[in-house]
Amino acid sequence: MRLPFTEEQFYDVFRAYNTALWPAQLVLLGLALAALVLLLRPSRGSGVAISAILAFLWAWMGVAYHWAFFRAINPLAPAFAALSLGGALLFLWHGLIRRRLEFRRTGGARGTVGTALLLYSLVVYPAWSWLAGLRYPAMPTFGLPCSTTIFTLGILAFAVPPFPRSLLAVPILWCFVGAQAAFLLDVPQDLGLLLAGGAGLGLLGRPQADAQGGGAAQAPTGRRKGSKGSSRKG
Repeated sequence: MRLPFTEEQFYDVFRAYNTALWPAQLVLLGLALAALVLLLRPSRGSGVAISAILAFLWAWMGVAYHWAFFRAINPLAPAFAALSLGGALLFLWHGLIRRRLEFRRTGGARGTVGTALLLYSLVVYPAWSWLAGLRYPAMPTFGLPCSTTIFTLGILAFAVPPFPRSLLAVPILWCFVGAQAAFLLDVPQDLGLLLAGGAGLGLLGRPQADAQGGGAAQAPTGRRKGSKGSSRKG
């Protein structure tokens, strides 16, 4: 497959983006850390706040990166921008308007995968970029598509079921689009997108009546309450 731009042009886009928009990268990273705090210490409205952060990140990706910078070298960038904005709208609709999203820490395979994806996006990805010889500003930073997509799927691993599975569509699609960079542009850290895409497909196919979500655990409590009520009536 032949790309419409060279590897040098690809990294020049990172340089132009990072130079022009500094210190927005710190703000984006701060939003990611805020989402983690809200996940670890949930409160009333934390689901709305996390959804707002994810909506902003995907809107930023579409406008500030794909449209404003990547469009200069890739004729498909407007389509990528539209895809990213579509992802933002889904989080806006389901998380802020309909308020159908809640996030909670969970154990088991889902919690392990979610934690691994979050660590990969925020720690492993930038460290691997550095070890691969990339240096700021000509390197991907958080808020750009690949690390943000992995982060999003990590957060969605902690979504309390049932949740709208349509939210997985755009991140999963981008996993398999963006992973091409690992092979065509020598960006080995983007191989993590394949793992994230596989995790997203697993979430997509997982039954929504997830025992980790707490539904099954609440039934015995309800029966105990009922039995106490019956004994009092007797």
